[in-house]
Order: sequence, then structure tokens, then C-alpha cells
Amino acid sequence: GQSYEIRMLDNRKLGELPEINGKLVKSIFRVVFHDRRLQYTEHQQLEGWRWNRPGDRILDIDIPMSVGIIDPRANPTQLNTVEFLWDPAKRTSVFIQVHCISTEFTLRKHGGEKGVPFRVQIDTFRENESGEYTEHLHSASCQIKVFKPKGADRKQKTDREKMEKRTPHEKEKYQPSYETTILTEV
Repeated sequence: GQSYEIRMLDNRKLGELPEINGKLVKSIFRVVFHDRRLQYTEHQQLEGWRWNRPGDRILDIDIPMSVGIIDPRANPTQLNTVEFLWDPAKRTSVFIQVHCISTEFTLRKHGGEKGVPFRVQIDTFRENESGEYTEHLHSASCQIKVFKPKGADRKQKTDREKMEKRTPHEKEKYQPSYETTILTEV
């Protein structure tokens, strides 16, 4: 339920795709499973979640906090997907909310479940001659894990403690923490 900002930026090189200048593009956000084995059963997993949480959505846009988004939509049958139009020439920030936690998709054993990693994937399209947004422009994603606030604080603390125990050589294998994440092109 926490709102997280994703800034939408026009990353075209100079002179690239001049046909979208002054036009809107559509971006579709999805929360999907990162692990390949869960991707095979994604439909069943999401149906199970829907059954246990009737009327809830996995992904929403925090519309009052978002800037520059036009016609935001959430399809009632796709609980993990939201979409909107935006102008690449204008400042655009969308604030998303994920309403499920990573441990809702793990087998319950005896507490302290690790939680499955999710992926936020953003696919952007331009309009075709028929006025439909079907021409793919760009896709990017990043991995996320979602916990309840106390669980997230506890996880960060134990991760920090584990890191402090590692040798400098072992620490080199891990990415440093950053204030922001640049999504990876896919």
C-alpha cells in the first residue's frame, strides 16, 4: 500500500523517433513474478490471490500523487496491471502501490518465510495509424520484494548485519545501495 514514485523519462537519442514528438505514448505497468518457476504458474497464483482477497487489486496508481499521467486505467480482470497515457516532453511521475506482499506466494513452513521476488515491468507503446497503442517502443523492469513495514525494517537490519560480517572481497560481489533505481531495459 506504500506509494513509490517512478519517473517516466524520454530516453531517445537526438533525432530518434521524431514521429512521437508532440504525441502521447501509453505505458503499461505490471507486477509479475521474477522467478521462472513461478512464472509458469502465474495465472493460478494470481487466481488464488484473487480468491483469498475478493475485491482487492495487486497494483494501483496513487492518482492524487502522480503528475502528468492522462487517462489512468486499471482493468478489473487484470489485478496486477495498470496503464496510462503520458507526454514524453512533459514531467511525468507515476506513484504505484503494490497491495500484496512477497510472502503471500511462499509455502508456509514455520514463520520467517523469505518471500518471493516480484518484478515491476513497464512496457511503452506508441499509437498506430488506427489510433491504437500497439507499436512497442520500450520495456524496462526491476526486481522488488514487498513486505509489511515492520517486516521490511527487520529484513533491512538483518541484511545489513549479514553484510557487515562479510570480508571486503565478499562484499564486492554485491551491489551497493542507492537512493533510486534505474530500471533495466528488457
